Amino acid sequence: MRAMNWTLTFYIARRFLLGTLATLVVCALLIFMIDMVELLRLSGKYGSVPIGTLASIALLRLPAYVEFLFGFAVLVGSIGALMNLNRKNELAVMRAGGMSVWQFLLPGILTAGILGVLGMVVYNPLAAGGRAKAETAFAQAFGGDQNLLKAQGGGSWIRQDGEDGESIIGAVAASNRGLTLTGVLVFAYDRNGHFAERIDAASADLADGYWKLRDAWVSRLGQEPEKFDFYLVSTYLTPDRVQDALGTVFSISFWELPGLIEVTEKAKLSAERLKIQYETLWSRPLLCIAMVLLAATVSLRSFRSGGIRTMVSAGMIGGFGFFLSAEIARQIGVAGLAPAWAAVWLPVILLAMLASTVLLHQEDG
Repeated sequence: MRAMNWTLTFYIARRFLLGTLATLVVCALLIFMIDMVELLRLSGKYGSVPIGTLASIALLRLPAYVEFLFGFAVLVGSIGALMNLNRKNELAVMRAGGMSVWQFLLPGILTAGILGVLGMVVYNPLAAGGRAKAETAFAQAFGGDQNLLKAQGGGSWIRQDGEDGESIIGAVAASNRGLTLTGVLVFAYDRNGHFAERIDAASADLADGYWKLRDAWVSRLGQEPEKFDFYLVSTYLTPDRVQDALGTVFSISFWELPGLIEVTEKAKLSAERLKIQYETLWSRPLLCIAMVLLAATVSLRSFRSGGIRTMVSAGMIGGFGFFLSAEIARQIGVAGLAPAWAAVWLPVILLAMLASTVLLHQEDG
């Protein structure tokens, strides 16, 4: 009997796993095609870039995009797995054998939890590394075109002070967590706050007390623009401070976030975005489990009783509603209006509790 139970457990778990992975693959293909279309549009409009380079950029940032869909993939995969088991009357046989809903859901719950943990500690660092490389590749491919800078609304912008006065720095792309800028535009002011010069440069790297600009054109009032191979702009920014201003949390892995949060707080800067990302990754296993419970609330009705499409549609709408409310809660947390743990964990906990309550009502009355 024990061997049969293990066989049944692995059979159900495999159904949940295959359903989730199939959903992720389909979503990945769609995302890749959409991203390639956008990159081809940019290449055609702002400069010819080899299609191989565009494909590599799309592939490098694909894992980071797919990561957003982990919860959705578990929801759709779980609905598909349960409906398939239900359609073949396998769930009816399990019930007739004395199994409760919690017993045949346990393999799916364990599978979802393991996927959530692996997504947190293994997949996320890989996706973050790919995203960081993609930012650098994108900057090298498109960053030199000032028209692209204008078209994207100025990209990243930061206001800073330095020994020579204040300046405003804009860039098409920020890579290496904000320490390297590409497609740079600088408006520099003197110590009295008067405009001093405009600098257009191919790239800039942050050093100790200054930005080192490469291939820079310097324009001053009443003078012809001058070309410099290297040009320095003073700054009081440190690497720790500029990372929070220009870096992206999606290129920072799960293992690096705690140290960066500590450094950011020591610099007396807002670390809410980093905290929200860290709590989001920690909550992923529970989110995946909650998706299985939500899928179960709409997938266990017998096909003979009808209304399956309505129930599944209700489940999908409920899932989209949850993701929307969770994103609103995240933005509230980023704005500092709620603690990071509350903004991330409360929606997930409430969903898990609500889905469990509905299942208890459906099964036990």
